[in-house]
Amino acid sequence: MARRASFAIHPVWIALVFCLVLGAIAAGYFIVGRVNDPYRTLAPLEVPAYLENSNSLRGNSYKISGAIWNFMASTTQAGRLFSVEVNTGAATEILPLFIPAEFNSMNIQKGQHFNFSVEVDEKGILSVKGLKKA
Repeated sequence: MARRASFAIHPVWIALVFCLVLGAIAAGYFIVGRVNDPYRTLAPLEVPAYLENSNSLRGNSYKISGAIWNFMASTTQAGRLFSVEVNTGAATEILPLFIPAEFNSMNIQKGQHFNFSVEVDEKGILSVKGLKKA
């Protein structure tokens, strides 16, 4: 009686393929997370340095990621002033952020998370140059 050939995949090969697929998924997730940051070329704002002396940072552009904490003031010609909650690693700080009138069409509400491109203007105020909902 002839023996039938058996073909079985070794469990080590199955584990190896599973690890490769899992690694590819993790790498894709990491790359997509990095590419989705529209302000990845800007340096993050050093909040303690800004709070200590904002005049030393005048004219520079930075990125900030945070949640809208509160609405403070508004004019139709100039823009709106919000306070934004920013995590600085060990602490959470509240920063004032001026959003110019060119962004008046955006619906910005308390608790929403945004990525901001900001410039420290000549008076030391953080003025938004670009924003994207996170």
